[in-house]
Amino acid sequence: MIEVEVVGVRIELPSNQPLVLLRESAGERHLPIWIGAPEASAIAFVQQGIVPPRPMTHDLLVDVVTAAGRSIREVRIISVEDTVYHAQLVLDDGVTVGSRASDALAIALRVPCPVYCADEVLAVAGVEIAEAEDDEDGTGSGAGETAENEVQQFREFLADVEPEDFER
Repeated sequence: MIEVEVVGVRIELPSNQPLVLLRESAGERHLPIWIGAPEASAIAFVQQGIVPPRPMTHDLLVDVVTAAGRSIREVRIISVEDTVYHAQLVLDDGVTVGSRASDALAIALRVPCPVYCADEVLAVAGVEIAEAEDDEDGTGSGAGETAENEVQQFREFLADVEPEDFER
């Protein structure tokens, strides 16, 4: 398992299909996962620090797990089959619960807890996006410029990719 970070939610054009973008913590591979609009909103809300007036479904699940005396230790993206990503929530006692990847990511951001991805999933569906190169003065790009460059490169990648490209 390889640790990944949630980069954010993007809208793939022209289909307006939301996707969540994960990035390998210690590498250059990215993993795009097409998700539904409600899950995209749930992930984006947490990342933007938006707290809804009433708990959303993912907040409720975290509260129920906590009320039962358990905690969610980590999330794992374990497989991809026909462009459908499968995940697991791992509780503090080692019990695993199957989940859609989008729901597991929304929960991981709320807990918060680490997210891991199976090596095989990254090998099959991961996309390498090169890091930004140094600018003319040799100082390198700032963090904001690097992130913006990464998003731009990913948008260019999305212009030519279809969900079917990630089938086994």
